[in-house]
Amino acid sequence: MNQQLIRRIGLFWSLFGLYLGALAQQPTPVKVVGGLVQGTSEDGLTVYKGIPFAAPPVGDLRWKAPQPVAKWEGVRETKKFAPAPMQGGNPPSGKSEDCLYLNVWTPAKSANERIPVLVWIYGGGFSFGATSEPSYNGEKLAQKGVVLVSIAYRVGQLGFMAHPALSAENPHHVSGNYGLLDMIAGLQWVQKNIAAFGGDPNKVTIFGESAGGIAVSMLCASPQAKGLFQGAISQSGGSFGPTRPTTYPGENMKRLADAEKAGEAYAKAAGVSSIAELRKIEADKLPGGRGVGMSWPIVDGWIIPDDQHKLYEAGKYNHTPILVGYNSDEGASFGPPKTPEDYIESTRKRYGKFADDLIKAYPVESNSVPKTARDLMRDAAFGWQTWSWARLQAQTSKSKVFYYYFDQHPDYPADSPKAGSGSGHGQEVSYVFETLNPSSPQTTKTDLAISDAMSTYWTNFAKYGDPNGKGMPKWPAFSDTNPVVMYFSQTPHTGPVPSAEALKVLDKYFDWRRTADGEAWAK
Repeated sequence: MNQQLIRRIGLFWSLFGLYLGALAQQPTPVKVVGGLVQGTSEDGLTVYKGIPFAAPPVGDLRWKAPQPVAKWEGVRETKKFAPAPMQGGNPPSGKSEDCLYLNVWTPAKSANERIPVLVWIYGGGFSFGATSEPSYNGEKLAQKGVVLVSIAYRVGQLGFMAHPALSAENPHHVSGNYGLLDMIAGLQWVQKNIAAFGGDPNKVTIFGESAGGIAVSMLCASPQAKGLFQGAISQSGGSFGPTRPTTYPGENMKRLADAEKAGEAYAKAAGVSSIAELRKIEADKLPGGRGVGMSWPIVDGWIIPDDQHKLYEAGKYNHTPILVGYNSDEGASFGPPKTPEDYIESTRKRYGKFADDLIKAYPVESNSVPKTARDLMRDAAFGWQTWSWARLQAQTSKSKVFYYYFDQHPDYPADSPKAGSGSGHGQEVSYVFETLNPSSPQTTKTDLAISDAMSTYWTNFAKYGDPNGKGMPKWPAFSDTNPVVMYFSQTPHTGPVPSAEALKVLDKYFDWRRTADGEAWAK
């Protein structure tokens, strides 16, 4: 036998061995509603990306509740992220109106393991967002013993436009909350299918940040989401402000009638006279919706029955344990006033007769707008929402409440432009997912320690309904009689409610806004 033939035979067997090895790496296809899906093996996990959980919401299904997914033949490869919903940005996986897909990271080796499930809901102001963002990689959380699911939902005008004609064609006579309905459909999919991935449908915890955290709050109050989850984590979320025709951060909610008027104005701007015509416009040719009431959920009387503060006061919500919190310098991330005069003027415009008391509670300096003043924005949008949620649930439920404050950042020198700054909006996400870059010179040992602690607390909460566990600093349950907060600031340690006295002043404003006088003033 000549040497060339020997080499060819050797090459054949080498390639055949690689082929057999590749086959061995292919996990067994999993049967879900719709058909079989094939994932990949990655670092001790099986990962599935781009599983459809509903029919594409296109054509006549635009601005309708998500419909059942169509069945497919054979094995569907689910090895890359599906396109994100239509939006103004450019998500890593691209964007499409055909966007209702989810992803699964599972450590299970068989379908009978019944592992607790964490379901991620992305943020983005209900106008942007994608499950494919690198910081949302579910690998590290799944490796701590949970099945991690991330679900997509429609955003912007395609996810939240209300219109009288849309309400008329709906059996519940409502419109506008399609993005929330997508989340509910995703959670229903989890209930029906997650056991096939080794997950426990009776131990599901939802978690999200910013709009995702606000959505978690809304799902906690929605009768349509009852029984779909057993725990909830909200990072910089909560939706406890009253409705307002002209919205502000923390008072973002419109009622259906006001949202329908905004929808009529949108259709007029699009140059059409019917919803049928509006549905025929290509998604990327639709007018932008931000700023005209298109990009936020509404109090529709069905998905969101009422002002959430009132619902919680009456105990009318889905009673599950909650873990809620926010970041120390959220106000720095939303275009804070540049001058003391701007701050005073904007505070008077929004808060009316409560402005002077709030300026005292959140003081500004004579020549700058320091963190003390920025914290009014932080608390109106996130701090008061979280504090109210925690207090109301502690008062009206037997389900435990755990409250945190994220303040992990460098100590900036006095001559730095960032002197006095804290942790901005969204900064904690990479800590929770453990997607910090450990080789970056900006990543410190305390960053990695805080990240490990947060991911452990979060996964413990998914497992036990309580973040505490062996080797972790004790995190007490929160209540008015025990107002203890877990601080993530260089180390995990407990402390008081941040800006507690200022929050009480802000609380008086929100109480007044729910009176007849306050409601009339806001119009």
